[in-house]
Amino acid sequence: MKESPKQDQNEVPELKKLVVQGDTFLTRYTKKYQQRKSWSKPDPKKVVSFIPGTIRQVLVRAGDTVAAADKLLVLEAMKMMNSIYSPINGKIRSVTVKEGDRIPKGTVMIEFD
Repeated sequence: MKESPKQDQNEVPELKKLVVQGDTFLTRYTKKYQQRKSWSKPDPKKVVSFIPGTIRQVLVRAGDTVAAADKLLVLEAMKMMNSIYSPINGKIRSVTVKEGDRIPKGTVMIEFD
């Protein structure tokens, strides 16, 4: 009968540094943590859906100039109408959604020049 190799009881998994708000900790990362998607700074020239939903109203077109806080579109999610406002002053490069579209979280809805 073949014996399975036993782990040494004194063997400690490799500890890695984790920095949280300037404090450094030694810890073991879980497999799920190691496979996570890395955070990247959001692009201010892209308006991205923060929840899945249905586009109910599109108020701008490509080529329109908008000011910060202008209403761009209405996204319905969980029976609530969410108004999406412009984060910046600028010119609309493209509108990638239309009324009635069902979109998942993370969809680019509008791009600015």
